[in-house]
Amino acid sequence: MPLQIEVSREEIADFRRRNRIRKLAIFGSALRDDFTPGSDVDVLVWFEPEARVGLITLGGIARRLSHILGRAVDMHTPDMLSRYFRDRVLAEAETVYA
Repeated sequence: MPLQIEVSREEIADFRRRNRIRKLAIFGSALRDDFTPGSDVDVLVWFEPEARVGLITLGGIARRLSHILGRAVDMHTPDMLSRYFRDRVLAEAETVYA
């Protein structure tokens, strides 16, 4: 299913470079018909190998992306996903920038 939000590829590319993000993908309701004006955006990020990102930094990155998208963002790395649904999320995620 196509992405349910407008994403400026140029703005995302700049965001990615500034935050050392190698790949950014969207998953969850933003890819489905149940996405509503109040829905948050579920985001997966893969950081550059040299990036050192803790939870506080990740929260700041999520806030900046939320500002770009105009919606709340729920940001994860693949390692943060539960083993019970990681494979499904990785299979359904739509890459926005890689």
